[in-house]
Amino acid sequence: MELRYVVGIVSSILVSIVFRYLFSSTSILFLIIIMGCAAILSSLLHYMLAKKRVAEQVGLVEEEIFSKKQKIDYSTSTRTNKDEIEIVKSEEMALGDRNGQDIDEDLHSRQLAVYGRETMRRLFASNVLISGMQGLGAEIAKNLILAGVKSVTLHDEKTVELWDLSSNFIFSEKDVGKNRASASVQKLQELNNAVIVSPLTGQLTPEQLSSFQAVVFTEISLKKAVEFDNYCHNHQPPISFIKTEVRGLFGSIFCDFGPEFTVADVDGEEPHTGIVASIGNDNPALVSCVDDDRIEFQDGDLVVFSEVLGMTELNDGKPRKIKSTRPYSFILDEDTTNYGAYERGGIVTQVKQPKTLHFKPLKEALGDPGDFLLSDFSKFDRPPLLHLAFQALDMFMSELGRFPVAGSEEDAQKLVSFAININENSGDGRLEEIDRTILRHFAFGAKAVLNPMAAMFGGIVGQEVVKACSGKFHPLFQFFYFDSIESLPTKPLDPSDLRPLNSRYDAQISVFGSQFQKKLEQANIFIVGSGALGCEFLKNLALMGVCCSSKGKLTITDDDVIEKSNLSRQFLFRDWNIGQAKSTVAASAASSINPHIHVEALQNRASPETENVFNDAFWENLDVVINALDNVNARIYMDQRCLYFQKPLLESGTLGAKCNTQMVIPHLTENYGASRDPPEKQAPMCTLHSFPHNIDHCLTWARSEFEGLFEKTPAEVNAYLSNPIEYTSAMKKAGDAQARDNLERVIDCLDRDRCETFQDCITWSRLKFEDHFSNRVKQLTFTFPEDSITSTGAPFWSAPKRFPRPLQFSVDDPGHLNFIMAASILRAVTFGIPIPDWAKNPKKLSDAVNKVNIPNFQPKEGVRIDTDEKATNPTPASIDDVEVINDLTTRLVECRRKLPPGFRMNPIQFEKDDDTNYHMDLIAGFANMRARNYSIPEVDKLKAKFIAGRIIPAIATTTAMATGLVCLELYKVLNGGHKVEDYRNTFANLALPLFSIAEPVPPKVIKHNELTWTVWDRWILKGNPTLRELLQWLKDKGLNAYSISCGTCLLYNSMFPRHKERMDQKMVDLATEVAKVELPPYRRHVDVVVACEDDEDNDIDIPQVSIYFR
Repeated sequence: MELRYVVGIVSSILVSIVFRYLFSSTSILFLIIIMGCAAILSSLLHYMLAKKRVAEQVGLVEEEIFSKKQKIDYSTSTRTNKDEIEIVKSEEMALGDRNGQDIDEDLHSRQLAVYGRETMRRLFASNVLISGMQGLGAEIAKNLILAGVKSVTLHDEKTVELWDLSSNFIFSEKDVGKNRASASVQKLQELNNAVIVSPLTGQLTPEQLSSFQAVVFTEISLKKAVEFDNYCHNHQPPISFIKTEVRGLFGSIFCDFGPEFTVADVDGEEPHTGIVASIGNDNPALVSCVDDDRIEFQDGDLVVFSEVLGMTELNDGKPRKIKSTRPYSFILDEDTTNYGAYERGGIVTQVKQPKTLHFKPLKEALGDPGDFLLSDFSKFDRPPLLHLAFQALDMFMSELGRFPVAGSEEDAQKLVSFAININENSGDGRLEEIDRTILRHFAFGAKAVLNPMAAMFGGIVGQEVVKACSGKFHPLFQFFYFDSIESLPTKPLDPSDLRPLNSRYDAQISVFGSQFQKKLEQANIFIVGSGALGCEFLKNLALMGVCCSSKGKLTITDDDVIEKSNLSRQFLFRDWNIGQAKSTVAASAASSINPHIHVEALQNRASPETENVFNDAFWENLDVVINALDNVNARIYMDQRCLYFQKPLLESGTLGAKCNTQMVIPHLTENYGASRDPPEKQAPMCTLHSFPHNIDHCLTWARSEFEGLFEKTPAEVNAYLSNPIEYTSAMKKAGDAQARDNLERVIDCLDRDRCETFQDCITWSRLKFEDHFSNRVKQLTFTFPEDSITSTGAPFWSAPKRFPRPLQFSVDDPGHLNFIMAASILRAVTFGIPIPDWAKNPKKLSDAVNKVNIPNFQPKEGVRIDTDEKATNPTPASIDDVEVINDLTTRLVECRRKLPPGFRMNPIQFEKDDDTNYHMDLIAGFANMRARNYSIPEVDKLKAKFIAGRIIPAIATTTAMATGLVCLELYKVLNGGHKVEDYRNTFANLALPLFSIAEPVPPKVIKHNELTWTVWDRWILKGNPTLRELLQWLKDKGLNAYSISCGTCLLYNSMFPRHKERMDQKMVDLATEVAKVELPPYRRHVDVVVACEDDEDNDIDIPQVSIYFR
């Protein structure tokens, strides 16, 4: 009898026993024992039977994990023939119910914005093996566990060495001597209790790979890799195979996803769309689109048409090929001569096509690698050389049984000779020249796994595993090689400096030397932000030993607290940290990674308001600033401070699968603010209010309505009630349309729309529905009927405008009723009204809604509706605002007299990440009802959250890669002496994948006579000179100063005779007396801006001038 049937029978018996005891008075203890046995048996069955592949698993109900068992010390578990027992223990640790593959949207919201639900469900069904748990294996495992795959099995037969602590954030010195896989489980499991994390410590055989969708090997010989890859390639269905290595400052990746792998979505971008303006009756036909936005189609794309009036033959949903694409037009490769004549309207949408890739197995690809994925265009000849180098290293290790010794010229030459022999036998792929210097560096660092390299490659490989499991994004095809040899010190290293010191940094010392390690430990660094980027940076710096001596110091600041949505990528945080300060928790976690790190956590936002905290002394003591920010304004502020104090700034950012890094190095590169992205295009006010034509317009309007009704208006009410006299005086003084609008909203809230019972809230909500989605539309279409024409004779309702239809409310429509429920609950919150239990009962809520009396609405003549696309605010009515405001303030006094003592409202601040607060329910309801008005496709609440909540898509893999790249640059900064051509800026897109690595742009140089300066220069005068002395100091440089200002105040202008009386006054005295500058004790200087010209009266832009007086 098969094992599955035996276990099934035993399970049935155990279940029957459980139910028998469940309804009897027999001891509970026996029941617990029986249920425990059943759980173990179920777990054993799960791992002893072959798992289904991803294609079979998607959409199926998964095993349910009922409870979280106590943590287990895996260091004591058997490591050879009892791996099944260890796997069972690990499954017992996994918490959460993945039944039905439900997605925790609070936890994974940022990741969902990148992948979507279908990809997430595929991940939830995927089992992954990672073999080799040095630093690279740990980084890959971390990223996949955060992503939420079903299970991660960690394989390693070796034990933890002190050497491993240079790159593996999981291990501590207490783990030395334990099996690497077993020692990794507990800390990795904490990252995501919904993922099954288990160790495998015995020898691996190809047959054991059949349970996995993807397997990753980080430490494996080529011989074994070929054996395993052949098994995976020929398995049915194929198992995705990835081989990756990090050797010092060199890394490699090889991917084989089988003989035929289908990519469902090659780039992850939303399909491009355009609004049709005209279609010709030609062969082929020219299609023009409105110039609202450039169309992003490419030649050869397939598109579908919809909503076309006149030429309705195109509305059949058939994909059609296009060519000759231009910014606002394209050629439709079809004969439309006999189609109906185009009238108006129409949406054209790109059809994304799947792509099939045919991977070669490793054995074949080694001899015929095809095109390498290039990352750095200054190293276009490097990948073929590294292809030889990694094969030569494998040959070296096979023959000598060890890695080359760091600094050993003999070992390096041995590896070079292997590479030459391989090259001679490479046939057509033979290289004409081999760079022995590169191979020498490769040999010296071959044993070391450096943390920045592990972080970078852990991000890339983690993303490749996601692609393998989901078909989302284009896989790496097939080899990728990378090096950061520029990170090495500029001066040659003495081989004796590379010898191990029996420290946790020995791997790093073998590449950079012990003297440079001391520099790292003594660094003084400022990290701004401790979110996803900040957590990764802290981990990296702790492993690198940065700021890990008494002379070094790491300061990290963040004014934010931990939320649940952070946990899917900010890996230093756990669920029990929710609500705590990010910087404090992150600093504590970094100390657990490396107890020697000298870190101070602050909760201050780096801004002009905190310059008493981050004062001159603080800045002057810094060596490097690392930005880990998520907004442009904060980045620009930090950029200006780094410019001012001439400090290196390491900048990075992520957006979904994309990332960029920018090195801002004093006097070598341009600053962050030297180039700006174009401002984001804003929809005109009239479009948002009356003429939306996409769901983004509807959601922007919906959020504005939410904030106006539930935050701004209650806040205005409270502002009035707190100080009525001052408030009304301010409104009268303003005397404008905005003041009138504020007063009208306050009066409505306290008089006509005031709610005292929950039924009042329902009435208010129902009337709001009628006003927004029926009456306003009726008025709009009365003012502008469907056949209206403009002053030029063109149809008023031509693209991109969409003609709206009013909604007829129905309690039987779930969208209508959900809107009423969310609006009523939030209205009750603002008035402090208890929410009855029946409020969420559709039947009882419907009964309450049906009680509301809806007055008849008749459109009015002469109502002005703004159609000016250049207007930024609604046009005020042409009435006497002052007279109306006086009347409103009088009415406001009467309203206040009717209020109970101490009455206040409760303003609601929008919070997108709490699915129980009804904020997103209402915003989605507002947007979707408006979308129905205008026949715009609706969105679910999650998509509404992404757009209205302005959620930045984020995944752990991109963050890890970005921080790894930045830390490779940190080596250069802290070592000093590197030229601009040694530094690298990066733009990468893991979805494609694409890597664009290039030298930074130098700063613009300004020349005057013999002087040169850049944006980095600041002229400093010490000793608090007089105005006369400052002018003379500039005169000696050939500069004639005609104006000197401090802040917004003019201290000197050559045109003003009275200013000459100030000539002998000290500059600091002028700043305090004339400009009223306050100089707190921590301030040691004042800054002045000087306007100069040369002897020929040409204006010269000079650097800022700082006057030091302390």
